[in-house]
Amino acid sequence: MSDQPGVDAVDTAVYTVPTDAPEADGTLAWDRTTIVLVTVRSGTTTGLGYTYAPAATAHVVRELLAGTVTGLSAYDVPRANERMCRAARNAGLPGVAAQAIAAVDIALWDLKARLLGLPLVHLLGAARDDVPVYGSGGFTTYDSAQQERQLRGWAEEQGIPRVKIKIGESWGGREDRDLERVARARAAVGDTAELYVDANGAYTGGQALRVAARLADHGVTWFEEPVSSDHLTTLADIRGRTPIDVTAGEYGYTLPYFAHMLGAGAVDCLQADVTRCGGITVWLRAAALAHARGLDISGHCAPHAHAHVAAAVPNLRHLEWFHDHARIERILFDGVLDPGGGSIAPGADGAPGLGLILAAERAAPYRVE
Repeated sequence: MSDQPGVDAVDTAVYTVPTDAPEADGTLAWDRTTIVLVTVRSGTTTGLGYTYAPAATAHVVRELLAGTVTGLSAYDVPRANERMCRAARNAGLPGVAAQAIAAVDIALWDLKARLLGLPLVHLLGAARDDVPVYGSGGFTTYDSAQQERQLRGWAEEQGIPRVKIKIGESWGGREDRDLERVARARAAVGDTAELYVDANGAYTGGQALRVAARLADHGVTWFEEPVSSDHLTTLADIRGRTPIDVTAGEYGYTLPYFAHMLGAGAVDCLQADVTRCGGITVWLRAAALAHARGLDISGHCAPHAHAHVAAAVPNLRHLEWFHDHARIERILFDGVLDPGGGSIAPGADGAPGLGLILAAERAAPYRVE
């Protein structure tokens, strides 16, 4: 291992970016988003990773993880991932610790690809040239004009043939408005675009079934988290009683979580978030679990963190082009991808690693730590 480059240093930075308008889903509202950036260095080469998580995540990286990966071969990312998971045992792996591990893991894969002079997708091995995306936003705080403008922007201006809005407003307390907004969304994109909805676990089981029947009338094909993803039996029951695909998994922080969800027959398509589930190392394993059951996987949010690994699996359905995160990544990074036409092509320009470079001057006003 002495002839391999080692990990010399791990650093963190925290940025908080205000939203461009108030945002909310069925169970949460926010007006700013925090991203924790991790950089890992080997000699003069630096890798970059990140997660959307509280600033405390940076402390976990510094206090629990940095020392466990410093000195390791920069090529042995799975070894580093396993060491980080063990180091976080007593802190509680699900949640912030897993997000911290994810950010370091992504940075290590980016570093390895940069050391080898390869786009990350070529290091991982491409299963496809293009990654389909869907426009995601449609927040419950939007009025009709805002929602229509956003949806038409994706479907008509950018040619993205899949869009998603949030429903389940006020913990399912505004069901009539949910359905009205779905009808308006269908009218905005016409019959040619796929229409998805995300309730963020706001409904009860019976309510979700009632709403699902109405969603089918509007040609909705994707019902994300109709109830909390903690309730696998209820998810499986809803899945068995609606023709709409039932999906969940974004709150998976460990591989056993995904195994339990798949074993319960709870979803038609598994979602996994590379910035939450322990990074690229674990996301690939989650994709393999789904593939073994004949199911697709979809990347949740953080589009540029997912782009290359999404292109490396055969059972990818698509990647979420989430308005909030896509906007932040355009602000903070150079090298971002263009979703025009409904897909992105990671690695097409030959840039090494993730292809991202921190735009220091643009990012500086948002740095909080």
